[in-house]
Amino acid sequence: MKIIQIFLTALAMWTVSANAAMTFVHPGALSTQQDLDFVKQQISKGAQPWKSEFELVKNSTSASRKPHALTHINSRNNSEANIIHDDALAAYSQALLWVFSGEEIYAERSVAILNAWSILQGFTSGSDQDKLQAGWIGAVFAPAAEIMRSYDGWSASEVASFQTMFKRAFYPQLKTVSPWNGNVDLTQIDAMMSIAVFNEDEQLFNQGLARLERRNPSYFYLTSDGDTPPAIDGDGGDVQAFWSQPTQWVDGLNQETCRDNGHHSQYALGSALHAAEVAWNQGVDVYTINQARFTAAMELMASQLLSGTVDTCTDTKATTDRYNTWEVGYNHYHNRAGIELPNTRMLIVQQIRTNSQRATWNLIYETLTHAELPAGNYVRTQYQK
Repeated sequence: MKIIQIFLTALAMWTVSANAAMTFVHPGALSTQQDLDFVKQQISKGAQPWKSEFELVKNSTSASRKPHALTHINSRNNSEANIIHDDALAAYSQALLWVFSGEEIYAERSVAILNAWSILQGFTSGSDQDKLQAGWIGAVFAPAAEIMRSYDGWSASEVASFQTMFKRAFYPQLKTVSPWNGNVDLTQIDAMMSIAVFNEDEQLFNQGLARLERRNPSYFYLTSDGDTPPAIDGDGGDVQAFWSQPTQWVDGLNQETCRDNGHHSQYALGSALHAAEVAWNQGVDVYTINQARFTAAMELMASQLLSGTVDTCTDTKATTDRYNTWEVGYNHYHNRAGIELPNTRMLIVQQIRTNSQRATWNLIYETLTHAELPAGNYVRTQYQK
């Protein structure tokens, strides 16, 4: 009887745990309070690279930008797309400046932008460009809002209005998978994860995790997957064509490697790693199950960008574009997990920290926020389907 009672007690405890609502950590999108405190301390000491990156943000036009809110965004209209992008970038930049400098003027400016955009009703082009824009913008607005939710000058009703705006304008675009190239889906997932944290939406959070699990093997290839990667909606039943006819199938090849030799690949990799980082900050480890896949993708792409040669494709000339989006993945796999990633490290030191675009769509100031973060003592639940 005692054994049966122990079993029933354990079963009851498991049932309660399984049915318990998720408790979200705030701030907990791309950055935790521990991360932000570390960076602030480094800036106050004048340490590099954080001090220089902070000065770049402080001296940018984003630091003083005011809101230009619209009720609707036609994603095919470059002017409208740029307006919402630049305002989202400004809200995030000002949120970081507030945290790192302590100057309230930046908090006031960031909140002013967020409040202004609470009027947004939706994206109206009627194409998958809406899904892409919602991903790009949501993945910036949400981390900004997540940082600012601790500011006592942003009222509970204003926070609720911004959460409602996300549900009204962004959810319809993000919850439907784009059949375009995989970077779009991964960008949508990036936004879903951060918005889920800000909105404390467990269902959206889990949908993002499930989408990431499905997309990863159909975007980042490992030879252990077989001769070709798994099929996915949008590939037209022709994987070779969808992957732009690679000349070699090697570990780390991605679906857009041969499309434009590292341009869109950086967006996709950055977005996937953002999603993994948000999950990590909420106590869920998707990094470990994707370790071989993500690190192979990072090392292969880094080697190609360093050499300027993409020997897996017919067009062997690598893109010259460099985005500030390598720090999140490197910080996890090297600083937390202790994995040597020599190509990635060399690329970051020689090119990303010296000559990358610091803010382009959802790839923004990663050297400032994620360079060389302390490993910490983390316990995470490994993601399982």
